[in-house]
Amino acid sequence: MAFGSMNSGDEDAPMSDINVTPLVDVMLVLLIVFMITMPVLTHSIPLELPTASEQAAKKDTQPKEPLRITIGSDGAYYIGADSANKITIENVAARLKEAKAENEDTIVAIAADKAVEYDYVNKALGAAREAGISKIGFVTETKAE
Repeated sequence: MAFGSMNSGDEDAPMSDINVTPLVDVMLVLLIVFMITMPVLTHSIPLELPTASEQAAKKDTQPKEPLRITIGSDGAYYIGADSANKITIENVAARLKEAKAENEDTIVAIAADKAVEYDYVNKALGAAREAGISKIGFVTETKAE
């Protein structure tokens, strides 16, 4: 044979030497990974975090009740829990501006009837945007099982 066997003697005997090439490859990859990640893990940025003042700590952190705008199936607008008095979209806009002036963190909840046209909801959203209110939510109902 042109290429000789490395084993001397019996050709049917199993090879008893361990193949260290994959072991060396894995060890080199792990070495490189640890060399790259260790500086990232040990590097820290010194920060001086602000502390809350006593007045801010005493401030009530409970979320405020949202200002509820209800839109009926006929397109009528109502504000708050009082659903007896219809108001116009201009009055809704004025009320939203007053609420924003009273509290910067005013939250608006829009509850629209399922049958109402989207144009009425869009007008309420536009009035909130003109008043400068950015926290707006929609009220939904869950089906009772």
